Amino acid sequence: MTTNDPFPGFHVQAGKAADGPYAVDIDPERAGWGHSSLRVLDLPPGGSHSLATGDSEWIVLPLSGGCTVIAEGQTFELHGRESVFSGVSDFVYLPRDSHAQIASGAGGRFALTGARCENRLPARYGPASAVPVELRGSGNCSRQVNNFGAAGVFECDKLIAVEVLTPGGNWSSYPPHKHDQCRPGEESELEEIYYFEIAEAHGNEGIGYQRVSPSGHGRGTDVLAEVRTGDTVLIPDGWHGPSIAAPGHDMYYLNVMAGPEAERAWLICDHPDHAWIRSTWPDQPVDPRLPLYQAPASQAPAGDSR
Repeated sequence: MTTNDPFPGFHVQAGKAADGPYAVDIDPERAGWGHSSLRVLDLPPGGSHSLATGDSEWIVLPLSGGCTVIAEGQTFELHGRESVFSGVSDFVYLPRDSHAQIASGAGGRFALTGARCENRLPARYGPASAVPVELRGSGNCSRQVNNFGAAGVFECDKLIAVEVLTPGGNWSSYPPHKHDQCRPGEESELEEIYYFEIAEAHGNEGIGYQRVSPSGHGRGTDVLAEVRTGDTVLIPDGWHGPSIAAPGHDMYYLNVMAGPEAERAWLICDHPDHAWIRSTWPDQPVDPRLPLYQAPASQAPAGDSR
């Protein structure tokens, strides 16, 4: 499929967001909003791809495999990882109004998380060793968050991006929360993309579930979807959560967020009917399966990107 047509719904199944070289290509025009973008690039061994960043800033994040990124007269070597379930990855930030070349000797799968922005920041390398790995929730609400592109962790103009890993049988993005209104100090207005990968088990493909319910603002987004590897869910507004991992199948999702506000911040409002669940967490242990992994020891990039 190669098209620039808008998506017919908020749950976009694997392959339905493909365009040209991208297995997933979601931009503001196709999503029908103003800021957030996601592309997923599959490169064969020895493959390469040229990227014009346009009016957006981007982070190149390996999902599997490693790559070389050439941009702004610098060469960045990304060590990457075997899969999203095996470790934290290093990454590269690319500024708007730039060009980059992405090449992979062994091949791999690479996420490009993007946001329309105004300011042009320098291209730079983000080491895996500097990614904060956070354990959030407890009991069957336990999950792991890799805060590689979180506000306050890595500098971007508009883009916020994190990874969430949920052990099989657990709920994450819970309690349901929203960020669809600008309320200074209380809530940010952010568009969000969820990109999913589900771990296989005993040779079987995994599944998960994603819920988004109307909050009374925006488009009235309403989703109850069975999600599989390669699926995306678009969240322009609404209460989102839970994200449910089926027993026996760990769930990964990549969150990409951006919005119109001057301050780059992730401020959320919990659903009033379910916010009480947070008060139970101190009395329960964190799932002993977590963390699935920690950030590695200090890792220096190759080339002139040090």
